[in-house]
Amino acid sequence: MIIFVFVIVLSITNATLRHGHGSNAVVTDKEYLKRYAPDWDDLDTRPLPEWYDRAKIGIFLHWGVYCVPSFGSEWFWSNWKGGKAKYEKFMTNNYPPGFTYQEFAPMFTAEFFDPEKWAKLFAKAGAKYVVLTSKHHEGFTLFPSKRSFSWNALEVGPKRDLVGDLARTIREEGMKFGVYHSLYEWFNPIYEEDKKANFTTQTYVDTKLWPDIKQLINDYKPSVLWSDGDWEAYDTYWKSTELLAWLYNDSPVRDEIVVNDRWGIGTYGKHGDFFNYQDRYNPGKLLKHKWENAFTVDGQSWGYRRNVELSEILSTEELFEQIISTVSCGGNALINIGPTKEGTIAPIFQERLLSLGDWLAINREAIYNTSPWDSQNDTLNGDVWYTCTKTTYNARNPIAKPSKLDSITAIYAIFLEWPTDGVLTVRDITMHLHSGNYQVEMLGNDGYLNWQISGGDVSIQLPDKAEVKSEHAWSLKFTLK
Repeated sequence: MIIFVFVIVLSITNATLRHGHGSNAVVTDKEYLKRYAPDWDDLDTRPLPEWYDRAKIGIFLHWGVYCVPSFGSEWFWSNWKGGKAKYEKFMTNNYPPGFTYQEFAPMFTAEFFDPEKWAKLFAKAGAKYVVLTSKHHEGFTLFPSKRSFSWNALEVGPKRDLVGDLARTIREEGMKFGVYHSLYEWFNPIYEEDKKANFTTQTYVDTKLWPDIKQLINDYKPSVLWSDGDWEAYDTYWKSTELLAWLYNDSPVRDEIVVNDRWGIGTYGKHGDFFNYQDRYNPGKLLKHKWENAFTVDGQSWGYRRNVELSEILSTEELFEQIISTVSCGGNALINIGPTKEGTIAPIFQERLLSLGDWLAINREAIYNTSPWDSQNDTLNGDVWYTCTKTTYNARNPIAKPSKLDSITAIYAIFLEWPTDGVLTVRDITMHLHSGNYQVEMLGNDGYLNWQISGGDVSIQLPDKAEVKSEHAWSLKFTLK
């Protein structure tokens, strides 16, 4: 009996630590330890694991056989077989007649893949989690799938477990590791048979999809399962609710894992720990549920393209605007880059990520562990976005505006354009400054800034720009005296 009581107490403590319970009394121990039924109403009651909301910034990696032709996008195979002219012309001009997509796989060599170097780069960029494509729609797995004979990275091409190698180094650098997994496969004959049967059969789900996902979860214990490729069938075909119930109840990552909203026709923006809606989703306003903006540094493709133009790459300013506006509105920014077939990351992607890391080294407290404030985008100055920090974590709704019971420790105003006269004019913070109890400083600079109120707006005298450390976006911190 003594041992039994000890186990129960330890379970409660672990759940408390993993979810952050204790900082918000609206979620009880019973709710954290409950078992979830395989239906959406019950699954949707699960509290969001606290680590994810606090992380804010992740790296997305689209890597697969499609990086061998590295032309057009990661949808190369589908576009080529679908008869799109530029893909057919590309193949006719560069490969012999009868060449098959499978023949690209041995060329996916990854001979320069250095997982330690990748992990250090992502850590320097300020990422808190990394999501790797364990399998895209082409069906080729980056792990030794027991259901993908001769169509996985251990048997063909790199001849190594890419998922396992990267998972290890990402965790060694203190980041969370996650996997993307496409539910469907374009040309898998088992899936095609289910499709021909109008999805009244589930042979593919039972013999391929579920075994692969369970292998991923059990072998690599990811903190994120990023689902995709769901849109041809309803969640009942994919057995989505059964899968999530297993993840939340019995999997080795049940207390930590988070999933997105791509679980079948009609599930976007309705079900999941966080919502993606569509690709590159950034609403520019506060939502009612935790969400993520997954976007590409290459504006045209998720996978690597050899013919990418510099003009198609997000500028540093555009990258920062995506991240800052996303975090202000309660979202996480998942920044996608496509590695090459050799296993390298293009210098332009490295440069963008390292610039972000340099910026976060100065402005990190305005991003990590923050919550949405009363306003997101200043009503007078559209270049200004707000965040705040609180003493409590709202496990029930982590992206809610502060309540009267919240204790706000700081308010941040991040502005994207430096005013020509060196004076930043904003409106939404005026009421707080009018009380006379607040002081203003710029992150990375010493001393407090002078300000004055006129006509309901506040004008803040900025430091000499030549003495300011940030080069692209700047954060003002408002705290009580």
